[in-house]
Amino acid sequence: MARMHAAEHPIDTALVRRLVDGQFPAWARLPLTPLASGGTVNAVYRLGDELTVRLPLASSGGGEHRVLAALAELPVAVPAVVALGEPAEGYPWPWAVHTWLDGSPAVEGEPAPARDLAEFVLALRTHPAAGPPAYRGGPLSTVDDATRRAITELDRTGEPFDASAALGVWTSALNAPQWTGPPRWLHSDLMPSNLLLRDGRLTGVLDWATAGLGDPACDLIPAWNLLTAATRPLFREVLGPDDATWARGRGWALSMAVLQLPYYRHTNATISANARYVLTQLGCRKP
Repeated sequence: MARMHAAEHPIDTALVRRLVDGQFPAWARLPLTPLASGGTVNAVYRLGDELTVRLPLASSGGGEHRVLAALAELPVAVPAVVALGEPAEGYPWPWAVHTWLDGSPAVEGEPAPARDLAEFVLALRTHPAAGPPAYRGGPLSTVDDATRRAITELDRTGEPFDASAALGVWTSALNAPQWTGPPRWLHSDLMPSNLLLRDGRLTGVLDWATAGLGDPACDLIPAWNLLTAATRPLFREVLGPDDATWARGRGWALSMAVLQLPYYRHTNATISANARYVLTQLGCRKP
């Protein structure tokens, strides 16, 4: 995996092997395999058949175990935290061992279970547990400056990008009425690579580090980062958001895409491809 962040700590199989063997010797004989991932927060390794090792790439990672401990009885599988590792061997941050979840990551534009996804979002939204503020659970105004700068930056990269259309989507989202209901649980990073499918059904959801309570609009982003024009209406029908929430969801999808594409276009092909897909679905890509 290419280096993505300036403050990213170098991680390789030898380091992870030393960490696991030194702190959890019962797993020392289990094979350890790096996993290709579109993720930007953790390096992930499969440990044996039933476990994964997750190491934050930078100091902003971690804390996911607290969220996972609070959630239960969701309609799809979520990882369970099996063990928490400590900084060692020159690696500076806490890390974790999770249960392995079977399934294949979803891919943007390919057939996806829109109803399953909507029902998962609804179940999460009504979960009764207390939780922290979600990473993207606040108003869109909190990322207004960053989004506008990213639109300008992306317009200079040579991408076939329609900055005027993007600003139109963004302005409409900012002008939509804000969420006035109680904070709801949201995952806030429902990227296709975090959604596991098996036999055409949604079976698991990964990467809960940004989850928490807030405006549920952010969990509408799969409407544009995964689904198609043909499947998007079913997702909206099952969830039943009002027009303002739908507009804010479009705003979050746009903001994530324009922030991700200039930042990751040379280091993370999965994220870059997804950002381009989002911009196409929002009408912000030139032919």
